[in-house]
Amino acid sequence: MISRTLGLEFGGSIGTLFFFANVVGSAMAISGCTEGIMDNFGPGGHFVGDGATLPDGKWWRFLTSSIINTCQLLVCLVGAALFAKTSVIILGTVTVSLLATYISFLALGGNNDKIPVPVENTYYNQSTFLPYTGLSANTLSDNLGAQYGHDYTSNNKMVDFSTTFGVLFSGVTGIMAGANMSGELKNPAKSIPWGTLSAVAFTFVSYIILSFLMSCTTPGVTMRNNYLFLMPVNAWPPFTAIGILTATFSTGLSNLIGSSRILEALSKDQVFGSLLNFVLHGTWKGNPIAAVAVSWVMVECILLIGSFNIIAQINSVLFMLSYLATNLACLGIELTGAPNFRPLFKYFTWHTCLVGLLGTLIMMFVINPIYASICIILCLILVIALHLFSPATQAAQWGSISQALMFHQVRKYLLMLDPRKDHVKFWRPQILLLVSSPRSCCPLVDFVNDLKKSGLYIIGHVIVGDFQSVEDMEENQQWWSFLDHMRVKAFTEVTLSRSIREGVQHLTRLSGIGAMKPNTIILGFYDDEPPKDFFQNGSSPYKTDDFNAGEVHNFPIRRDGDPKHFKVQEYVQILCDTLRMKKNLCLCRNFQRLDKNFIAISKHVKYIDVWPINVFNPTCGDPFDMVSLFMMQLAVIMLAKWKHLRVRIFLCETNDERTVGTFDTQSPQMEIFSKLKLQQSLKELRITADIIEIEEWSRDSDFVRHARTLKQFTAQADNTLPEDDDGDETMNRSLLYMQRANQIIRDRSDQTALSFIYLAAPPKLTTKDFAARSASYVELLTELTADLPPTILVHGVSTVTSTTL
Repeated sequence: MISRTLGLEFGGSIGTLFFFANVVGSAMAISGCTEGIMDNFGPGGHFVGDGATLPDGKWWRFLTSSIINTCQLLVCLVGAALFAKTSVIILGTVTVSLLATYISFLALGGNNDKIPVPVENTYYNQSTFLPYTGLSANTLSDNLGAQYGHDYTSNNKMVDFSTTFGVLFSGVTGIMAGANMSGELKNPAKSIPWGTLSAVAFTFVSYIILSFLMSCTTPGVTMRNNYLFLMPVNAWPPFTAIGILTATFSTGLSNLIGSSRILEALSKDQVFGSLLNFVLHGTWKGNPIAAVAVSWVMVECILLIGSFNIIAQINSVLFMLSYLATNLACLGIELTGAPNFRPLFKYFTWHTCLVGLLGTLIMMFVINPIYASICIILCLILVIALHLFSPATQAAQWGSISQALMFHQVRKYLLMLDPRKDHVKFWRPQILLLVSSPRSCCPLVDFVNDLKKSGLYIIGHVIVGDFQSVEDMEENQQWWSFLDHMRVKAFTEVTLSRSIREGVQHLTRLSGIGAMKPNTIILGFYDDEPPKDFFQNGSSPYKTDDFNAGEVHNFPIRRDGDPKHFKVQEYVQILCDTLRMKKNLCLCRNFQRLDKNFIAISKHVKYIDVWPINVFNPTCGDPFDMVSLFMMQLAVIMLAKWKHLRVRIFLCETNDERTVGTFDTQSPQMEIFSKLKLQQSLKELRITADIIEIEEWSRDSDFVRHARTLKQFTAQADNTLPEDDDGDETMNRSLLYMQRANQIIRDRSDQTALSFIYLAAPPKLTTKDFAARSASYVELLTELTADLPPTILVHGVSTVTSTTL
């Protein structure tokens, strides 16, 4: 029941301790039964006089306990039917013995020669007999206060409230016996509540009456120095002996069969995987023979402790932990407001759960703080172990209250997270990564998981089709399995639309919830390179067969020679849509070459490069505009992951675009000013980076001429170029310029792990001849990034840095 409610981790750990509680409870009852046998038939026993007696001693008592335990084993091996019949006979016997004790208290008068001092009580030496007054108001008055003494069965240790409570509490731990036997009942939903409540009521009334009569008739000194004083005051002493022996035997039998059923439940739920499979294989006609045998062995081990009071305290602490978990389960479900939680017990309220939870927690430490701490630590260790190693299928099958509680809390905090209170000081990337097939982008998915910096991470995918024609949209299980395989902290969003562009619009606008919305969109690069299947590549760290079912592969991939899913024009339209929706944009290329493990151990790879120059429109303006600051922020985030690398910023000296018709180089004063300004900006941002000056943009006249041609080419996006301009010639010169820029970057990337390059804005959607411009735009970017290390083309649209934090 606990595992079905609290989840596999909590239920399995507490269920394991509940199993040990029943084992210890059985051992405690057997110890009590043995103690009763020895006091009656051992040396100085009530029924043997000077005749032959049972030998007494530590190991003789262990032998007697083992014989009783074996008798209980035989009853359990026969099955629950014999247990039920035995319990009925024992109940009748105990009831008769209890009534005889009540009558004896009321009918017999006082006698100071009735109750002898036990032989093992060496602490009390005032007389050989203990006083007994019979019904007396004075005796009742004297017994109202606390009169703790020494425990003569435990080396005369001082008894206090915690010890007394621990021993007495063990007498009411059978409240869960009905739940333990739920698998054997015809109608558990009806039998368990009525049976449990009636048993508790009967026990409570019996204990109250017995306690009251004892307080009225027996002085405190007698109760402290002879734990079996009820026998000599009984009209027929064997009644007491029979009652003690049958009651303890019944309790031990109930706990033994209960522990075997709990162990069977743990094995059925596969809480410990295949470790307990032998329990299932050892079941015969519904009776868990192997579980009974294991429980019997465990009881034998506990019996070696010997002391009844010590076993009773351990037993009480373990049962209290189980009751704490039961209260926690009910309280947790009530607090989550789960609609399916509708208890039939009309007096149920979360107040009683809270009181029960706090009461059991406090009393655990009152009884014995050492035992309580050990049990809680063991419980936490089991919770962590089961969380790490338990089968995920079982957790999904039964659910977990932790999921309901997290949903309740997350919803509350999401409502409190107000986007109007966002401040740039606390900016972090909230990323939507658009993927075509997970098979071909595993390194990129893994990389973005590091780039998110504890922010939102959503992996988006678009299925092209008509909603009416698609039969099955349930692909979430595959995507969650993919996230588990990649070990990334991300969400997935899959949408269906008539085109890729429309689907990306849906994902960009609707992904996330509340203030947790993507602010950065990351796409792969549009090129002709065939995708690489990282699930099938033998050397890939992401290799797996989990997504292959025979010849059918989940997440199909575009093979070499297959047409692309959409045109380059639609790709550029997606870029334009992203910027129109005020989202930061990143295009990633060459990430199939990324090897995080190699970067981590390599001494050759040393740098993360940042190129804060708009290659499409190089100027000598501020090298740290909004786009460049966004690039720098991303570079610093990755530097936190790759701590052994350094950031390099390439300061590219260019001619001022306001210079008309000349290509003269900048003055030395201007060069110094730019570098000093960049250094000052880095200092204010508290960024440590190396500044590398690049002079090709201003020193090479042919290069500068081609750059000016590119400016003219990009001006055509705004329809500002004269109509008689030779477009083909302009494009050829622009490609030469890009090839030269690529060569500059490539020459300095030999030791580079990752490059951030300024991404110029794409042609506007209203541009004349947009299709041709789109193809040219992508072609220029392709030339710029050819044969580079893993590269991110970045275009930022919002402020992401602050010097005040």
